[in-house]
Amino acid sequence: MRIRKRNEPKAPEPPHVSEAHEGKPAYEWGVAACVALSAILAVCGQIFWATIVIAVASIVSATVRLLLHERSPWKIRSIGFDCFFGFALGIGLLATYASIMLL
Repeated sequence: MRIRKRNEPKAPEPPHVSEAHEGKPAYEWGVAACVALSAILAVCGQIFWATIVIAVASIVSATVRLLLHERSPWKIRSIGFDCFFGFALGIGLLATYASIMLL
């Protein structure tokens, strides 16, 4: 006589971890260093240079993402999302700083 085993529920599969498909930590630490440098410059009263550092880091990150696509070390979401916000932040910071200085 053959005994049938009950169908035991399968263990749930681990959720998809998006960090495994995101950017490279070394590049992300480089961007974090730019943000820290910018904060230090701002505290020292060098607002112009602090703005330039953040704007350039943002524009460079967007350009790298646009040119390298899936091989890019800077990945947050889709290519369009990353590029739009990278360029918008960089250009927006420069335009805002320039408009304040022109007042």
